[in-house]
Amino acid sequence: MNDRARELIQTLELERHPEGGWYREVFRSPREVRAPVEGAPAGVTRSALTTIYFLLTEGEPTAWHSVASDEIWHFLEGDPAELLIIDPADSRRHTHRLGVLGGEAAPVGIVPAGHGQMARTLGAFTLVGCTVGPGFDFADFRLLRDDAAAGPHRP
Repeated sequence: MNDRARELIQTLELERHPEGGWYREVFRSPREVRAPVEGAPAGVTRSALTTIYFLLTEGEPTAWHSVASDEIWHFLEGDPAELLIIDPADSRRHTHRLGVLGGEAAPVGIVPAGHGQMARTLGAFTLVGCTVGPGFDFADFRLLRDDAAAGPHRP
C-alpha cells in the first residue's frame, strides 16, 4: 500500500468498508426526512444527509453494490478513479472518471438511487468524499456480487 494511503487511513481514522475500501462517517444530519425506500415500510425516516471519507487503494476495487438514495462522489486527493454505474432500467453501463477537472475527468460524480455501482482507483490511491441523500443507512445498502442479476455487470 502507498505510504500516503497508509497516512490517510491513520490520520482520518478510516476503517474497512463492507463493499471494499476504507471509510469514516464525518457527518450525519440530525434532521430526518421520510424516505421512499424500496422494500421498507411506508413512512420510514432517514437522516436528511450523510457524508463519509472514502479511500480506494490500488488493486482493491469496491464490490458491485447499490444504495437506495442518491450518492454524490467528490474527488479530494490522489489519482483519478473510475466510477462504473449500471442503470437498472436498461442495464446500460456508464463510466465516470473522477479526478482533477480537465481532460476526461471531473471532480464530482453522481450515482442515482438504486443504480448498481463500483469504483476503482486508476493509480496508487484515491480519496473521495461521498454524500448521500436521504442519508445512508446500511438497511438500504445491497451488495450485488452474490446477486444472480449482477453477474453480467461485473467488470
